[in-house]
Amino acid sequence: MDSTNTTTNDLPLERLVALAAGEVERLGYGRRTRHRFRATWRRLVMFARDNDLGEGYSEELATQFLDAYRPPSGERLAPDDHWRRRVVYDVRMLGDFSRDGRMVPFDAGMITSNLPQAMKKPLEDYQQYCRDRLHLRQSTLAGRTRQIALLLDFLAARGVRKPEELQPADVTAFIVARQHLRPKTISRIVSDLRQFFRFLAMRGTVHRDFSHAVPAVRTRRDASIPSAWEPEHLARLLAVVDRSSARGKRDYAIMLLAARLGLRTSDIRTLRLDDLDWDAATLTITQSKTGAPLQLPITEEVGEALIDYLRFGRGETERRDVFLKLWPPFEPLRHPQLVVAHWRQLAGIECPRQRSGLHPLRHTLATQLLREQTPVHVIADILGHATTQSTMIYAKADTEALRGAALDTEGTHDVE
Repeated sequence: MDSTNTTTNDLPLERLVALAAGEVERLGYGRRTRHRFRATWRRLVMFARDNDLGEGYSEELATQFLDAYRPPSGERLAPDDHWRRRVVYDVRMLGDFSRDGRMVPFDAGMITSNLPQAMKKPLEDYQQYCRDRLHLRQSTLAGRTRQIALLLDFLAARGVRKPEELQPADVTAFIVARQHLRPKTISRIVSDLRQFFRFLAMRGTVHRDFSHAVPAVRTRRDASIPSAWEPEHLARLLAVVDRSSARGKRDYAIMLLAARLGLRTSDIRTLRLDDLDWDAATLTITQSKTGAPLQLPITEEVGEALIDYLRFGRGETERRDVFLKLWPPFEPLRHPQLVVAHWRQLAGIECPRQRSGLHPLRHTLATQLLREQTPVHVIADILGHATTQSTMIYAKADTEALRGAALDTEGTHDVE
C-alpha cells in the first residue's frame, strides 16, 4: 500500500482519474456505476482547469467542486443531472485513491470478494457468532462487518495473507490511515476491531489477543452540540406548508410528529395505523433504535394533522404504514427526512446542512422543554432515551435553562 500511495499522491489529475477508472473496474463495479464515476471525475478535471485550482487532486478542489454541484437535500434534478446525487461519494472515492493508492467500496460484499480465502473464513465465522451468540441486529452486524472487512483488505494490501501473520504494527497502521475520520467514527471502529480480535483469540485463530494492540481513541459522549431550530424559524417552516394538498397534509403531519412529539425519523418511517389508539389518544411503538416500547399522547394539534392526512391526503390502499408515497401503488415513504428541505426552501429559511432533515426538529423539542424547566427525566421519557445521560447532551445547547431544570437521574419509565 505504501509504495502505491507514493505513485498516486502527487499525480496530475487526469492521470489520477485514468488510474482510478481502472481500479473501479478491477473492484467489480457495474458498467453504469463505472460510467458515472468517470463522468463525475471528468467534470472535476474540467472544473479544476476552468477555475485554476492546480494540476493535482486537493481537498480545496474537492470542497469547491462539491459546493458547486452537490444538490440541496430534496432538490428535484433534471435527468441529465442525476449524477449529482452521488457526487459526494464519487469524489470521496477519488480522494481515497489519491491519498491511499486504493479504493474501498461501501458495500462489504465487494470488499470481501477480493480477500484471500484465509481472511474470508475468520470473518464468516465471526458473522455467524454475532448472529447466533450476540444476537446483533442486522444493521449493527452490517456496520461491524464492513469495518472488519476494511481491516482485512488493508492487511492484504500490506502483504498479510493469514490472520496468524498479523503484527501490532499492522493494527496501528490501519487506525492511523483513518485519522481523517471524525473521532467518534474512529472510536466506533476501534470498538469493532477489539471485539473481532477477542473472538479470534478465543477461537485460537491467532495465538495472541490483538485487542490490546488497538490504539485507544477517547471521545466525550457529549462532544457535539445537537442542532436545533429557532422557535421563529420553526413557526415559519410549519406556516408555509400547503395543507390543502396531499403532499402538504402528509408532510405537515410528519414534521409535527418530530417537532411536537419528538419521534425519531426511523420511528416515523415505520409508524403503522395499528400504533394509533384514537380512543385513548395515544401513540404506542417499539422504538427502532433501542427496541424499547414507547407511549406518547397524541396532542390535539398532532391528532388533527394526522386525521386530515389519513382522511384526505393518504392514498387508498390495504397497506398499514401510515406515511405513503403520493402516487400509486402508494408504497411506504422510505425517506421522510427529505420533506423538510422542500418546505424550508419555500419559507426562505437558510440553515446549515447539519440542520436539515427531521432530527433537528426533535432536538428543538428537547431544547424547548429544557427552557420550560421540564424535569430531565420527563424529557428522557418523551424522547425515548434509555437513560438521562443522553438527554443531558441537550443542556449544552442551553446551559442557562439547565440551571433551573429539575434533575432526576433515576432513569426513565418505559411502557409496561
